[in-house]
Amino acid sequence: MEFLEFWEQMTANPLLFVAVVLTLGVILVNGWTDAPNAIATCVVTRCMSAKAAILMAAVCNFLGVFVMTKISNRVAVTITSMVNFGDNPGKTVIIVLCAAMLAIVAWATLAWVFGIPTSESHALIAGLTGGAMALTGMEAIVWSEWLKVVYGIVISVVLGFGLAWLIAKLVTMICYKANRPKTEPFFRGAQIVGAAAMAFMHGAQDGQKFMGILLLCVFTLQGTGATAVSFAIPAWLMIVCSLVMGAGTAIGGKKIIKSVGMDMVKLEKYQGFSADIASAVSLVFCSVFGLPVSTTHVKTTSIMGVGAVKRISAINFGVVKEMVLTWILTFPGCGLLAFVVTKLFLMIFN
Repeated sequence: MEFLEFWEQMTANPLLFVAVVLTLGVILVNGWTDAPNAIATCVVTRCMSAKAAILMAAVCNFLGVFVMTKISNRVAVTITSMVNFGDNPGKTVIIVLCAAMLAIVAWATLAWVFGIPTSESHALIAGLTGGAMALTGMEAIVWSEWLKVVYGIVISVVLGFGLAWLIAKLVTMICYKANRPKTEPFFRGAQIVGAAAMAFMHGAQDGQKFMGILLLCVFTLQGTGATAVSFAIPAWLMIVCSLVMGAGTAIGGKKIIKSVGMDMVKLEKYQGFSADIASAVSLVFCSVFGLPVSTTHVKTTSIMGVGAVKRISAINFGVVKEMVLTWILTFPGCGLLAFVVTKLFLMIFN
């Protein structure tokens, strides 16, 4: 579907217009809540100023959405295939998507207000699932695709923590006798590269997830529902999503930077570099295999990994506990909120 065709149908259908606006709102919220995680370590180790790092993240998010989607769109395919709306008419499906997106925006904004690095990815998955279940019950869940979420959680924890620990350990061994002041310039530059890679992969992962929702709208208009197992994402859709996410990142998120980069564990430059590289590699792996994972989840476990190299006590487990609790609550909490909002929307608008 060409952009002008989509625009004409969107402006002619108020419900579709609302669904698209709400989805773009979720992408914007993602840009200012999740994206700061990518640059948190780079800022708190004073490799870059917050303003410069946010600008870099905005650009890299844009490139990540556009470039990675050209290479592999398997994450978007997973998102469009994980729920089943049955044989319900397009108007009903659009109502469900509107309700789910509204619930996600409400949930994510509340978490941002309190400075908690919530997982937008988990909120999206929970909200979409809760909305679909309000329409078709347990039959809404496509378990073969939903299992990829579980695989993603486990793999991201293992890779994030394990790779970060390994990289930090290797750096410590290699630079054991090195003059620390002389290594500062190298690790400052290396960490900037690592933060850019992390921001790029954040755009690649999260951009595809939200494009999956917009694609559901496109499929609904075309009468194909969510049955497509492979598709080409139009360039205009990638550009729109990446621009909105980049704008959200430019808004900033200093509360999230502080929670992730400063409160969890005190980082040195080589540790920040190790965490960023480990996170980026983990996200590349998951993206290639179509596993929708939380960039927040990956980054925080990577930071835990570098902190564990010296000693386990270097990690602030109070902050870790708060984050884990947030992740645990996101699936039932955001899912239930989406379920209730969807039921209300169906009563009012259907």
